[in-house]
Amino acid sequence: MLTKTACLLFLLYALFSFTWQPSKPVRYLPLGDSYTICTGATAQESWPQLLTAHLNSNHFACTLTDNPARNGFTTQNLIDRELPLLKTWKPDLITLLIGVNDWVQGIPKETFHKNLAYILDEVQKALPDKKHIILITIPDFGVTPTGKQYSNGRNISQGISEFNLLIKEEAKQRGLPLVDIFDLTKKMGGDAALIAKDGLHPSAKEYALWEELILPEAVKLLK
Repeated sequence: MLTKTACLLFLLYALFSFTWQPSKPVRYLPLGDSYTICTGATAQESWPQLLTAHLNSNHFACTLTDNPARNGFTTQNLIDRELPLLKTWKPDLITLLIGVNDWVQGIPKETFHKNLAYILDEVQKALPDKKHIILITIPDFGVTPTGKQYSNGRNISQGISEFNLLIKEEAKQRGLPLVDIFDLTKKMGGDAALIAKDGLHPSAKEYALWEELILPEAVKLLK
């Protein structure tokens, strides 16, 4: 028979093992366009890279599986080129920031909404936990020095806001976390340090500010 001391040691070991077991590895896949590949910054300065590093420093074993986002991608491009990677990487966590190029190209908001809903449907089917999606609103690029070149005479802030309302609607209906960076990005209009050399995209400093808002939501999801 076990002595009282041996029993106590066994119980302490079992308790310690249960309490301190490492978190399950998280496979993270960001989906989007130039705002996710982070044009204007280096790969190491991109917010998905920062998010991965900070999740690891918060004791989540996180791997950035890929960053398939590209300049100019619309929701349709994402459907065609990025969604197939769900089967390849089998992610546990997704961030989604898409839509600016739909608006720039004059794609109707009804089409954008339909594509957005389809993307979310497919992502939720693929995820082990359907809530592990962070939606991010579209930045107000109209405040940048060259932003108006892509307006076609339209009100950029108003147009992007209308698309963002659809993103917020999907987040609310599906019970998904939303990170709203729209107002934050307006500050690019008064601070050149927040804008990349191309006069359009955010700088590494601005992307880092986005990541500061995204990180707490990711931590909440993974706890």
